[in-house]
Amino acid sequence: MVAKLTVEVNESDYLNKVSDILKKYRKDAVVPGFRKGKTPMSIIEKQYKNSIVVDEVNKLLQDNLYKHITDNKIRVLGSPLPLLENEIDWVNNTDYKFEYEIGMAPDFDVTVSKKDKLNYYNIKADKKLVDNYCNDIAKRYGKMSNPSESKDGDLIYCAISQLDANGEVMTNGISNEATVSIDTIKEKKYQKKFIGLKAEDKLELKVLDVFKNHTDLAAMLKIEQTQLLNLSLDNFEFKVKRINRLAPADLNKELFDKVYTEGNISTVKEFKQKITEEAEKSFVVESDRMLKNDVVLYLVDKIKLDLPDEFLMKWLVKSSEKPITMDQVKVDYPQYSKSLKWQLIENKVLEDNKVEINNDDLLDFTKSLVQKQMQQYGQASADEKQILDISENILKNEDERKKISNQLFDEKTLVVYKEIFKLIEKSISYDDFVKLATEK
Repeated sequence: MVAKLTVEVNESDYLNKVSDILKKYRKDAVVPGFRKGKTPMSIIEKQYKNSIVVDEVNKLLQDNLYKHITDNKIRVLGSPLPLLENEIDWVNNTDYKFEYEIGMAPDFDVTVSKKDKLNYYNIKADKKLVDNYCNDIAKRYGKMSNPSESKDGDLIYCAISQLDANGEVMTNGISNEATVSIDTIKEKKYQKKFIGLKAEDKLELKVLDVFKNHTDLAAMLKIEQTQLLNLSLDNFEFKVKRINRLAPADLNKELFDKVYTEGNISTVKEFKQKITEEAEKSFVVESDRMLKNDVVLYLVDKIKLDLPDEFLMKWLVKSSEKPITMDQVKVDYPQYSKSLKWQLIENKVLEDNKVEINNDDLLDFTKSLVQKQMQQYGQASADEKQILDISENILKNEDERKKISNQLFDEKTLVVYKEIFKLIEKSISYDDFVKLATEK
């Protein structure tokens, strides 16, 4: 809905204020031919009155416009737009009338019951995922050796030099020393070239054929990625300097104690069970994110909000920091409209369910985040005062405060959504969940 709002400013509304300002100007004015403070008021008025009237009328206009909106609890979208762009005669007029159009938020209810059903996915850590986690941990705590001959999975440290058209090392060509991971080479025929090598062995390769990931290739050659586009000679010599082999740690009590310092893991079965529990606990964040996304789609589709689209598009054109045309706005408006509808719906949910955040809530939540982060980095538990000081300092930063407030609001609203919707719990593997999320 779009409404018209008229604001009238009469001379009596601003005259006393303008007179006081003119008297101050006269007191401080230094005008040739007159002593300070003795300049005739007619000269002061001629020089300053018009601009002062404009300033004071605009102040009254803005104050009364937004006071009316606030006092009458009008829920506006965007901000008021001048209805007429007519030139105002500030010299000859003393009373002024300003007309605005305002976009008003629609009235609506958010009615959700147990008849409203959504899926909630419990992501399970299957055998394949747990085994991969175990292998990654074993590698992380493994030992590095330097065998005499390379095999599949090794890391080969090479001196890499660009070759000229005759197959000779270029004097001023590209050169660098870097590690080649056999596992990152996509094609088997090129992987085989790096197997069975010894120190001082040499390979001649067309790097653009062998290394398909240009980001990694540029880093390997220590050049900008854009240089690869102009690489007329991509033949390079790889001279083996050293072979590195990572031997994964055995899954035994020694490894379990390193990973879980409490020392109560004794068997591989217990180790895998602990990894399963931790993985599935971490997946809850992903499940909650999917639920929030489904709630958004469901409620925006269920609650048919009628927005003042034409008004909003005009407002977007006028309020844009950079010049923008109506045609440009129309391209992005459907997404903007959907986002605005969700914002209105969520605000209504917050209002209906009395979801609020006070300073104590925010401080407690920040303290919990600080404690989790310290535990994550293996720091010993700090005392209450230290955590309080850190939290208070974080909240002094407005950007951080806003980010944490949004995070807390998300958590509180998620609790509401889980209460008001009927959730159909479904077990799903992580791979299938990722596939489902990608499709959505």
